[in-house]
Amino acid sequence: MADSLDTSRIKNWRSIVTLIVFILTNIAVLFPFHIPLYIPRPFTNSIWNALSALRIVSPRPRKRVDDDCNGKIKPYVRFNFPINFVTAPLIADLFLLAILAIGRDEVHDGTLGADNIEPIDIMAFFLSLAYIAISLDASGLIRYLAFKVLQWGGTVGHRLFFYLYAFFFGLASFIGNDPIILSGTAFLAYMTRVSSNIVHPRAWIHTQFAVANIASAILVSSNPTNLVLAGAFNITFVKYTANIIVPVVATGIVLFPFLLYIVFASEPLIPVSIKMHELPQEAKERKPVNPNIPHARGTAAEEERNLAGGDEGKLLSLEEIMNPFLDKKGAAFGAIIMATTLITLLALNAASQKTGIHAVFWVTLPAAFVMFCWDLAFGWFHRRETREIARKGRREVEQARAERAKREEAAKRATLLQDGPDSKAPSMQVTLPDTRVQSRIHIKGNQVKAPSANDDLPPTPALLVSQDGDDLTHASPITKSPSRSYQSPVDQPPNNAVSTLDEKQQINLVDPSHPSSRPSPATSDKELNEKEREVDLENQEVMDDTSRQVRSRPTLVSLAADAYRWSQETFPTATTVFTHLPYALVPFAFSMFVLVQALVTKGWVPVFAYGWDHWVSKTGTVGAIGGMGFLSVILCNFAGTNIGTTILLSRVIQAWQQIHQNNEVPISDRTFWATVYSMALGVNYGAFSAAFSASLAGLLWRDILGRKHIRVKKLEFVRVNLPIIAIAMTVGCAVLCAEVYIVRDESRYDA
Repeated sequence: MADSLDTSRIKNWRSIVTLIVFILTNIAVLFPFHIPLYIPRPFTNSIWNALSALRIVSPRPRKRVDDDCNGKIKPYVRFNFPINFVTAPLIADLFLLAILAIGRDEVHDGTLGADNIEPIDIMAFFLSLAYIAISLDASGLIRYLAFKVLQWGGTVGHRLFFYLYAFFFGLASFIGNDPIILSGTAFLAYMTRVSSNIVHPRAWIHTQFAVANIASAILVSSNPTNLVLAGAFNITFVKYTANIIVPVVATGIVLFPFLLYIVFASEPLIPVSIKMHELPQEAKERKPVNPNIPHARGTAAEEERNLAGGDEGKLLSLEEIMNPFLDKKGAAFGAIIMATTLITLLALNAASQKTGIHAVFWVTLPAAFVMFCWDLAFGWFHRRETREIARKGRREVEQARAERAKREEAAKRATLLQDGPDSKAPSMQVTLPDTRVQSRIHIKGNQVKAPSANDDLPPTPALLVSQDGDDLTHASPITKSPSRSYQSPVDQPPNNAVSTLDEKQQINLVDPSHPSSRPSPATSDKELNEKEREVDLENQEVMDDTSRQVRSRPTLVSLAADAYRWSQETFPTATTVFTHLPYALVPFAFSMFVLVQALVTKGWVPVFAYGWDHWVSKTGTVGAIGGMGFLSVILCNFAGTNIGTTILLSRVIQAWQQIHQNNEVPISDRTFWATVYSMALGVNYGAFSAAFSASLAGLLWRDILGRKHIRVKKLEFVRVNLPIIAIAMTVGCAVLCAEVYIVRDESRYDA
């Protein structure tokens, strides 16, 4: 560290470029975007053909639907390359490596660790503990407890608001903010939807998000930012909690009345009496289904999305919260594993000063493995039941979508018949969305058979269908095209549906290049029906041939899709947990560690440390608390989330500590720990400040709300959170200031 305090290196052009790249990277994290890449179609076709020859993907379709409106094939294929919190730091590291701004030392120290910050240990600890927490959530325990809190709170609005506030605060302090965001956000979205006098869910969802992040500051294990901070300054878990719990609890106590009577003091937001829709007795007696099983609710999930604002949609949402699923055995076992893990962590970490420091993932990794084995064993033991539930639900969804498509086409057919044979309606283009699954319905007699979710069929060519049947053109040179286009029963949303024709309601497809094939006005209905049946037979043969060809040629993609569906139906809990683990945190954290290490070696972190030293020398302990608290909150929004901020500020404080050691001017014990713990408050509270990207939990929270039809705009997020973060940081820093003046003195701090 002594060699890295040389600030003269910032004059080097590579140092300047490193700082610019760091700033641009954080801007990209704050404002993600896509870069369009236009690749020549022959090149993409050759790649596709090669992958198809290797049986990795299905054969390339003859006709793509990413063409122009006039049916011409584009000479290029557009790919949107994302620039976000995952790709931007990684690209920045690769760029700095290319210009030799960083080398082996920066990459080594940014991944394996340096100066008590060990990224690999932190990621292993966090992911393994996250598995236990998310598995506990997947058992339905959090939603079930929230349902009990809802029952205790009753219809009294202010009392229910307090109960939910205390519930989320207490639970987040033990299991962290991510499980609370996963289940609590969806629960509140349902609860506010089924209430007739809660006009907007703003008060409930923002309070839950703020409380989850505040409470996650109590334990080291609750947030990866706490892990980075505790590792950087050799703080044991018990000492960290003992020093931070008083400011955090004080913040929670003061913040509640502030939210209830000032920020959200509005009857439409928090009514005095909440009016809930009543759940029918039939729904109460119905056995709750495991939401981890695919299609477990049958058509209910789809109807809930389509009828989000109607009474039927509210009834389905009410059933989701008033009749929750709970895996009692899994919840009990998970709670025991989580409690045992946390107690063991605290005990071993407290004894580490005598026995030596051990990696914390030595405790969490075996515990996560035990939890994983339980999930596998429990899923395998109940595999017949879960597979049958998934099979029935999938059949219901496929039938419902096919019937809806037929009803839509029947309505269109009725409209065409009303227009008459002489009406000239404008042409209508019917296309199938370009997805991996292009569904077709096989018709044999009166039986309608929908394909499974994993059939890998090539897309149907686009058809230009005239509403009167007199003017019809094909969008592709294929001579035989199916006269029926169907919506995918699994992958396509309702608004992308392509209507279905049944045997009695069909539009005859006529090739304009053959005038003799056009029916004359005098053509009888019997002759017309015979021609339609002939076309149906040809189309059925084409679809059956294609289906047999695809089924006889499985690909790696189709096998992977089948394996994933099999794992969902056989091991629903384990599969759900693995899909919800924060994998994106791993490349992001490692890349940010390397970037910050580059700032250290290029002299920028020492510059920041000298600036901080001047500030503290002028303002003292109170200035250190206020300055670090303000700086950490601001940087959460502009320095690569609160994780990137913690990494950067920890390096700055370490450099500041080294400056005083070199100058033989000691830092007081009071000032040093005031700085560290004010940063702990800032990086946890900063998650609910000005930007969703201030934390990965904020991005997750926004996505979950979006899936529940609740849109939170950026300006609204800032406007609501500014008074909350202001009062939270003011209270937290004030209590911390009083605490350090009471329990610490001006003696020399010894690292």
